[in-house]
Amino acid sequence: MDHLETRELRYFVAVAEELHFGRAAERLGIAQPPLSRAIRRLEHRIGVRLLDRDRRRVELTPAGAVLLREARSALDAVEAAVHRTRRAGDPKRPLVLATKAGASHELLRSLLDRAAGEPGAAPVDVLLCEVGEQAGLLRSGRADVALMHRPFDDLAGFDTEDLHTEGQVAILPADHPLASHERLTLAQVQDVPGLPIARWPRLDGSYPDGPGPKVGTQAQLAQLVALGRTLLVIPASSRAWQWPEHVAVPVVDAPEVTTVIAWPPHSRSRAVAALVRTAAGLHGAPLPVSSD
Repeated sequence: MDHLETRELRYFVAVAEELHFGRAAERLGIAQPPLSRAIRRLEHRIGVRLLDRDRRRVELTPAGAVLLREARSALDAVEAAVHRTRRAGDPKRPLVLATKAGASHELLRSLLDRAAGEPGAAPVDVLLCEVGEQAGLLRSGRADVALMHRPFDDLAGFDTEDLHTEGQVAILPADHPLASHERLTLAQVQDVPGLPIARWPRLDGSYPDGPGPKVGTQAQLAQLVALGRTLLVIPASSRAWQWPEHVAVPVVDAPEVTTVIAWPPHSRSRAVAALVRTAAGLHGAPLPVSSD
């Protein structure tokens, strides 16, 4: 069988994600008939049906689901090769560190301050993202390193160094009765009448069942808490984005969360290695208390 082209994989991923040839064609900037022909040729070359389709629906077959997963990984690898090659060709190019907006704020500030003081250290650009996006940024090469959180983030396939372990807090509307407590338990924040726990997407993008609102960004979450529509339990350091309308209360029996620095295992970048060493030097060191 001939080798597949990245163009074919991009076409298939677009159709598999949209499950609609018209929307996929618009996303790709091509007409629908050549896209349909390209998918038929792809199925013929591979020798299996990838999509079940009729006039009303498009669905992935089991084989199509496998190719979608593998195609995403392959396209990420190609994109990563381009990004890392460009970076290797420009020694002065900054390292890109991905982190969730508002997460591990004091740790991030300490790392950037210490890295800036290292002789000959590469400059660091911070790429702020939403929940669960760091893994994709690392795999695609758009980020060189990332601050991530165990057990919440997808660390599969990355090298990591533990930096900081902490407890969790409940973020509540300031006028809610629970906000006056000095500490809470998980049982106390479960099934609170009129204040359900917000639902974050899982690693596969699906949402857990429950009455709480689906959220995908910190901004959505912050406003919903301020409006008295939801609460959440998060690592204590993530309260950096807390609004005046919020109160943070420690949840004493919530699982501890460990912030790690993660990077691709095949990285040979001296600048990445130097930044990881700098980050590892922060482990166990007291973090400054924010005056913000």
